[in-house]
Amino acid sequence: MSSITIITHNGNFHADDVFAVATLMLAVKHSDFPAWRERLIKVLRTRDPEIIAAGDFVVDVGTVYDEENNRFDHHQEGGAGERANGIPYASFGLVWKKFGEKLAGSKAAADSIEQKIVMPIDGVDNGVDMYKPVFPDVVPYGIYDVLYSFFPTWKEKDINIDEVFMTVVDLARDILSREITRVKDNAEARMMIEEAYQKSESKEIILLDTRYPAEALSALEQHPEPLFVVRPDDQNGTWKVNTLRKSRGSFKSKKDLPASWAGKRDGELAQISGVPDALFCHNKLFLAVAQSKEGALELAKKALKP
Repeated sequence: MSSITIITHNGNFHADDVFAVATLMLAVKHSDFPAWRERLIKVLRTRDPEIIAAGDFVVDVGTVYDEENNRFDHHQEGGAGERANGIPYASFGLVWKKFGEKLAGSKAAADSIEQKIVMPIDGVDNGVDMYKPVFPDVVPYGIYDVLYSFFPTWKEKDINIDEVFMTVVDLARDILSREITRVKDNAEARMMIEEAYQKSESKEIILLDTRYPAEALSALEQHPEPLFVVRPDDQNGTWKVNTLRKSRGSFKSKKDLPASWAGKRDGELAQISGVPDALFCHNKLFLAVAQSKEGALELAKKALKP
């Protein structure tokens, strides 16, 4: 059986071609493409026009964007288009636009990954400033930095860059697989959390019976009333009180836990709060822990008071 050939450029790599190849490797093995699934995948890094022309998929090289024929370059004159928000497409975005929904399982899941991973990578590759530094000379350590850490240094002259490329492609494939799993599971969790909100008598304190991930709590943040969520910590057998953020991406809570609880533990917190099994309150006042569900609920109720 013949192999499926994915072509990209040789030399130094960037996050967009790494993640584009990783996405294609996942797509080839996806259940929706049985004609591809059993075939071996060969990745070639070249700028030879004849080899490029013969590839089954071509990303970030070749100066052609033709989705139907699986050509995904953005270096041609005029580029390969841009999103409604103005971020231009790079090779990763072009590949994700075609295969993302099938891989992620829904348009909403694909859009979530597009916003979280794809657009930042495409923007940087196209020279778009994606971040505004809050502190001078301090910038986020992002996925580009992670991948670049694999680059041979000037002293490492015997390292094969093509082998390094495949190492980081495998890493990118693992990251994408995990993010797809997380976004699917989080979508289900948000549905369950929304159901808990609708059934809750108190809309300010929402009690959850499962340790849903913190990311899924955004289902509550869209409602004006919820201030605290109480949920179990299965790993420790305790119960947590979490504040809810004012908005996505913000670290500011709608309402902080009482300032007198900050950093307090065990007996000291129990005495100050009046909750006998209180265990801990974070210094930043967004998290408190009690041994029991009843204790956590009591902490949340006391935190509601002015």
